[in-house]
Amino acid sequence: MNRDALHAPLLDPCSGADHHRYGFELPARVEYVSTARKFARDRLDCWGIGGDVHDTAMLVVSELVTNAVVHSGSHRISCELLNGVERLRISVRDQGCAPSGPRVCHTKAAEERGRGLLLVEAVSSSWGAHATQQGSGRVVWAELLHTDVPYGADFPRRTERSC
Repeated sequence: MNRDALHAPLLDPCSGADHHRYGFELPARVEYVSTARKFARDRLDCWGIGGDVHDTAMLVVSELVTNAVVHSGSHRISCELLNGVERLRISVRDQGCAPSGPRVCHTKAAEERGRGLLLVEAVSSSWGAHATQQGSGRVVWAELLHTDVPYGADFPRRTERSC
């Protein structure tokens, strides 16, 4: 079986489960970064989060997933979106093969790589990293302030546009 062709959402967005949290797992390969953005974009659209927060979240998802793919040596990564009180938290978990944690790099202007966490730091209200509780993985997270969907609001259920 081709495991690269599989994706397993951690929570079914239409199941009636906690609609403040959404997650998915993907192969840790560069070509799946766009899939991570698509899953996150669809969930944010379901939550009614748009505008600058939406665009910033897409940048953060892209950077955190790319870093996990490129720097961790993982086979799979997972991403979780948590829509909290005035905050959207984006977390990416890898299988953690790198000996040190993520760090902001101040690169030279001519270099094309190495600005991911610098961007995340610049656009988020806070960010950080910690080891996973099981295994050798790591979680890197960022929070964005928002007031687009009040916490506790009813989220859309199955509608014409199923989320």
